[in-house]
Amino acid sequence: MKLARPDIFHPRIVFAGCPSLPDGDGDDAGLVAALRTRGLHARWLSWDDPATRDADLVVLRATWDYADRLDEYLSWTRSVRNLVNAPALVAWNVDKHYLIDLDKLGVPVVPTRHFPVGHTVTVPAGEVVVKPAVGAGSQGAQRFVDADAAAAHAAQLHAQGRAVLVQPYDGRIADGETALVFLNGEESHAFIKGPILPPAGSAPQFEETGTYATETLSPAEPEDAIWEVGRLAIAAVTRIFDIDAHDLLYARVDVIGGAGASAATGRGLDDPRLLELELVEPSLGFRQLSPVGRADAERRFALGVESALERLGLGPLSHRRP
Repeated sequence: MKLARPDIFHPRIVFAGCPSLPDGDGDDAGLVAALRTRGLHARWLSWDDPATRDADLVVLRATWDYADRLDEYLSWTRSVRNLVNAPALVAWNVDKHYLIDLDKLGVPVVPTRHFPVGHTVTVPAGEVVVKPAVGAGSQGAQRFVDADAAAAHAAQLHAQGRAVLVQPYDGRIADGETALVFLNGEESHAFIKGPILPPAGSAPQFEETGTYATETLSPAEPEDAIWEVGRLAIAAVTRIFDIDAHDLLYARVDVIGGAGASAATGRGLDDPRLLELELVEPSLGFRQLSPVGRADAERRFALGVESALERLGLGPLSHRRP
């Protein structure tokens, strides 16, 4: 085992949380130790802590309040010395308009219409989901059967200066979403996220800090057809930004249709759809793995951080420990 030595220079690494979760939500609790076995020091800070600007590398993790402070957050991502994932990826991914970009590149996404502020929102027949284009933790997302109620919610979001997405409600979501985790551009593991949105007319329940909606998680071993949706999404990102897949330290692709067929739609594994692509601050589901599987995934995450440092030319350059 390689242990960090105080007599050797080390790059300063910060895992970024938010004011209500400065040390993350516990899912990433093993990452500091995993980095230490690679001879690297790291610590947690809230992203808005001025000390983050002294770090040689900032790794986004639980920055789950960004939607409420978007301009400040994006400015901060550009102000730190080095950030993973990269600021350009963050700026693109915080706005779910990216679903339109992915659709144009052939990624099978949930049908989505985007309505900027000032545009009239049209609501299709049937049950729909209305959500802000920029939002984290299901904040502002609701299901509707009544078109007038859906339009009223969209108008409320517009009045707050927020663009709106309208999507048909897919009954397969009752089976849960399959969250596909990629580390360093490669398939790692997966887990099931239970449905978050309650029946039409109700808002999601949030955990005690109000940062994210509560959900039930469980391990998963998806079919290859589900992983293929994730692979297509990662390939699309590499095309859009002209990067290598290994430049993505982490990514999570949330897919519906992967937890089994649903009588509500008559569709099953033959038509999986991407619901979200998370490149900013996704929970990676380490706690859903066995102890051996978790240790292996955390080791690969640490190797990815080490590789990112090497790509940035950040060898052992500083003795100041974070």
